[in-house]
Amino acid sequence: MGLHPTSLTCSSSISSTFTSISRSTNSNASKPQLRFRVESLKRSSKPASEGLVKDTKKDLSRILRTEAAIRGIENKANSLSWKHKQLWPKAILEALDDAIKECQWNTALKIFALLRKQQWYEPRCQTYAKLLMMLGMCRQPEEASLLFQIMLSEGLKPTVDVFTALVSAYGQSGCLDQAFSAVEDMKSVVDCKPDIYTYSILISCCAKFHHFDLIEHVLAEMSYLHIQCNSVTYNSIINGYGKAGMFEHMENSLNDMIEKGNCHPDVFTLNSFVGAYGNGGQIDKMEKWYDEFQLMGIRPDLTTFNMMIKSYGKAGMYKKMKSVMDFMEKRFFTPTIVTYNTVIEVFGKAGEIEKMDKHFSKMKHLGVKPNSITYCSLVNAYSKAGHIDKVDSIMRQVENSDVVLDTPFFNCMISAYGRAGEIKKMGELFLAMKEKKCQPDSITFACMIQAYNTHGMTEAAQKFENMISAKDSLGTKLIGC
Repeated sequence: MGLHPTSLTCSSSISSTFTSISRSTNSNASKPQLRFRVESLKRSSKPASEGLVKDTKKDLSRILRTEAAIRGIENKANSLSWKHKQLWPKAILEALDDAIKECQWNTALKIFALLRKQQWYEPRCQTYAKLLMMLGMCRQPEEASLLFQIMLSEGLKPTVDVFTALVSAYGQSGCLDQAFSAVEDMKSVVDCKPDIYTYSILISCCAKFHHFDLIEHVLAEMSYLHIQCNSVTYNSIINGYGKAGMFEHMENSLNDMIEKGNCHPDVFTLNSFVGAYGNGGQIDKMEKWYDEFQLMGIRPDLTTFNMMIKSYGKAGMYKKMKSVMDFMEKRFFTPTIVTYNTVIEVFGKAGEIEKMDKHFSKMKHLGVKPNSITYCSLVNAYSKAGHIDKVDSIMRQVENSDVVLDTPFFNCMISAYGRAGEIKKMGELFLAMKEKKCQPDSITFACMIQAYNTHGMTEAAQKFENMISAKDSLGTKLIGC
């Protein structure tokens, strides 16, 4: 066939220049640049420019062919037919790479099943590690367990990266017993001992679910194995204590970090302190520690300022919130979509509709494109204020834009219309979710059931309760493998 299997891999390095260009063409900001370049080259009369025009046209056609090929792979993966065994390697690998990066776990597993059926397919641990990490981020521990078993059935010996990804997949879903079991299995494999990254992920997962007793066990094991904590390890512990409101333990962990001397606090440490005290409503301590870190030579970043804006907003300290935004402007920190979403959410929850609308208009005027989170905050605020006409306006804006809709957005809209008694519109939105490939979740069903019961439509409510039961009984499985 002319293809050497060992040259095929599913790593991020697969994405060639054509892939990076094809991705850039998906963004609105980059389309005008590409179009301007082509048009300006056409207007040029120099012989050298003519050659460039041909190259640009050639590249563009190649980009379009590549994108079409990737879409074709995704369509084949979603089809019921499994006859495709000689597909274009570059397209199928790039399609898998894209699905993993976008955390589209369902699509990724379908494409991977299609990949395994190719005649040129050669199993690689790196591919499995990337898929397992994605399944961890998507909270799919059962799929991760099945995928790991498939890897073993293909005769691959798990590497440190694979086991670490498996630990992450279990741990991020709260399956800590299985995560610890995976670490023990790891120790039994030759040349595959847990390292600092494995233990850091394990500690991070324990901290996330507030199992701080298990952290002490992990730290003791690391000490026995002469594995020193790094900044990531300490930051995971500090962040965990902070989110749990255990401020004394958080400060003690910072002292340990400084006393050990082998790693130092950084901006992530600063953000953990600012976020912890800010969310806890302890503004004085937030400001105190902000100053302390400044004295350590640690400078804030955009995330720091966004956290402070949110903290001041929750406390109703709008003047200080504005002062942070003014400071950002003076220091050339450009507000991002996260900054504006934070401000809009703060004013929306406070019922300050006029101020919220003002910042929404400002962000659009400055060219910051609203996303699903922006519209969710707006819909929630309008709904609570009883402005159902403005909810209709948001729906029209979304329909006339290219914003990517998700399940939380539909949940907000369904809840808003249900609360307002607009049962027909609520039902239409539920049906629209399927068209937009957004899966209803427990919140969707709860909103629908509550609205139907409130308006005495018990039969419709019962229908949705039956749908939940049917959905739960289906369980999960690794598609196509």
